[in-house]
Amino acid sequence: MIQTSNTAIVLRYANYRDHDRMLTLLSPTRGRLEVMSRGCRRPKSPLVAASELFALGDFELYEKAGRLTVVNVTLTETFYPLRTDYDRLTVGTYLLNLAEEAAQPGENAQELFMLLLHTLSRLTFTDQPWRPLTAGFLLHFAATQGFKPRLQHCVHCGARLPGGNAWFDLAEGGLCCADCFRQGMPAVSAAQVSWMRMALKSGSAAWTDTPDCHAPFTLLRQYVEGRLDRPLRTASLLPRS
Repeated sequence: MIQTSNTAIVLRYANYRDHDRMLTLLSPTRGRLEVMSRGCRRPKSPLVAASELFALGDFELYEKAGRLTVVNVTLTETFYPLRTDYDRLTVGTYLLNLAEEAAQPGENAQELFMLLLHTLSRLTFTDQPWRPLTAGFLLHFAATQGFKPRLQHCVHCGARLPGGNAWFDLAEGGLCCADCFRQGMPAVSAAQVSWMRMALKSGSAAWTDTPDCHAPFTLLRQYVEGRLDRPLRTASLLPRS
């Protein structure tokens, strides 16, 4: 029997029996955790707020026979304002789904954890447009997961791409020059090429300091989702405008 304290955020929950929930947590040091929150659906339960999506805090977990149960939670943030804006709530849930797909049990997830929290904070507490913000998340998400797109050289011939319009090879994971272009490759404008290069080098503050059209959200979404093992549940619910 072991009791530990873990900083974590709730990525998903599933109701269990009459009053319990199974929670999927993301911990920066332990990766994805599946835990039981007993009695959290009772109206006066001290765990009710900590057993919702986006709940961030220090989770005290009791471990027995390989099963984890929530004992107590010290909440840090709930990202509650997301619940007042359906579009941003949907985008936030999409980010949680991406993190859940990437995180592995027992593996360090510090970069993913900080990327998620920083993006959720901007999505919740600023009026920055969600498309560039999410595009920046997707770009850095790809980098943390080992499939950062190649943006400086053609993925086919290796020629340096100084700038200007290009194409993106979703299968090869990077930009393609005019000589290597193949039918069906998405076109990428010079402004979008410049934005992706800048976004990979800079912090998230620069992701949103740009018109929506400069951040290739749809392209990066196609690229990242294509690398996942299965479709994301919330992808089809993302705002269309």
